[in-house]
Amino acid sequence: MNVAVKPSKLIKGATGDWEMVIGLEVHAQVTSNSKLFSGASTEFGGAPNSHVSLVDAAMPGMLPVINEFCVAQAVRTGLGLNAQINLRSVFDRKNYFYPDLPQGYQISQYKSPIVGEGEVVVELADGETATVGIERLHLEQDAGKSLHDRSSTLSYVDLNRSGVALMEIVSKPDIRSSEQAKAYVTKLRSILRYLGTCDGDMEKGSLRADVNVSVRKPGGPLGTRCEIKNMNSIAFIGQAIEYEARRQIEIIEDGGAIDQETRLFDPNKGETRSMRSKEEAHDYRYFPDPDLLPLEFSEAYVADLRANLPELPDQKKARFIADFGLSPYDASVLVAERESADFFEAVLAGLADKARDGKLAANWVINELFGRLNKEGRDISGSPVSAGQLGSIVELIGEGTISGKIAKDLFEIVWQEGGDPRALVESRGMKQVTDLGAIERVVDDIMSANPDKVAQAKAKPAMIGWFVGQVMKSSGGKANPQVVNDLLKSKLGI
Repeated sequence: MNVAVKPSKLIKGATGDWEMVIGLEVHAQVTSNSKLFSGASTEFGGAPNSHVSLVDAAMPGMLPVINEFCVAQAVRTGLGLNAQINLRSVFDRKNYFYPDLPQGYQISQYKSPIVGEGEVVVELADGETATVGIERLHLEQDAGKSLHDRSSTLSYVDLNRSGVALMEIVSKPDIRSSEQAKAYVTKLRSILRYLGTCDGDMEKGSLRADVNVSVRKPGGPLGTRCEIKNMNSIAFIGQAIEYEARRQIEIIEDGGAIDQETRLFDPNKGETRSMRSKEEAHDYRYFPDPDLLPLEFSEAYVADLRANLPELPDQKKARFIADFGLSPYDASVLVAERESADFFEAVLAGLADKARDGKLAANWVINELFGRLNKEGRDISGSPVSAGQLGSIVELIGEGTISGKIAKDLFEIVWQEGGDPRALVESRGMKQVTDLGAIERVVDDIMSANPDKVAQAKAKPAMIGWFVGQVMKSSGGKANPQVVNDLLKSKLGI
């Protein structure tokens, strides 16, 4: 697929502009209590080889039995990616020898995957969107882990991960910049977390990406690609792509050729280095696994899973914009993580007038709460201010009981000390003054003490701001700013 690329996405080389072509293979660990073909636990952090069944260890005569829950999780993920669900799929053996693969082959899917073509719409920093095609999603088992740092003469093998269910989600080569690649992985991880099909924890290895990078002259034929293996950080994915694209451009411009190979990224040096030449599919001698029947399910099974999907980020974003008049940017911030969206929904649930105060609630969640959490390095699960408390503060502003300025003081008290915001307003005398007579006396005093400013304000209405400030100061910030404004305008005749 040829996509017109903006000049800003092109890389300047000695011989002119170059275009990156990027595709990603994301390995997402399926959220499930047991493995893909055995009942062994998938819990992270167990003692080495403590979560290993006879099937995982490939003992003679042990046969794999498919975990139906993992299959449902893969189908739900496919539906979340707007993808084709294949009612018939086949498990294949992918043959290669590695010490942490006891069988000598990996059970995967080759020509007939469980999920076919789909797409992910990603949002970019400049407000634009890009659609990344999904080529396929297939189920496969993870390998174990080799540990090389326990001994100077031996390598140890931990098979706890062996047989854990993975979804390999393969994108089309539609990505044209490191920013798009990072946005794609971020969005994909968000969708998986909303669905509950993968926890997306990259530090624990629940989500890893192999990044395929090639370069070409804009619109030209595809170049030779290199695959950067096992990336477990979105920031590193961006750095690896930038380095690898420039490395390839320099080689080609110097008259060299790119070898198709597998590379690793060194985050300390910020560079990629060669690992091995890239195997082709035929090197793995794929064939259907004789121990497993083809996977077949009905349209009704898929329809039932579709009917029970949660609301996904794009749908939630559209609803927030339509119902509360949020800007696309604000709605994107709220739906980026499921926990953030759930917190906002909980704030809304406590509001008596959602239509009136929904937008105000969003502003408070994004600016005051998220801002403070970021500043203090906390996540939303550790917020000292609950959704119920924040909802009360928003409602007090919406109904005119307190002003925005008083609300900030109230937020600070709740953050530091806790308590019911409504009760705090009563006990600490924080109510906004809306009594016209009381405010009028303050306005009259300030006007009679500053005749020169009165003359200036009549000549230049923008000067009214000085008077508003003085009245607010004099009332300890409790006067209703709108009432003050209206009163000053009528008294000054502007």
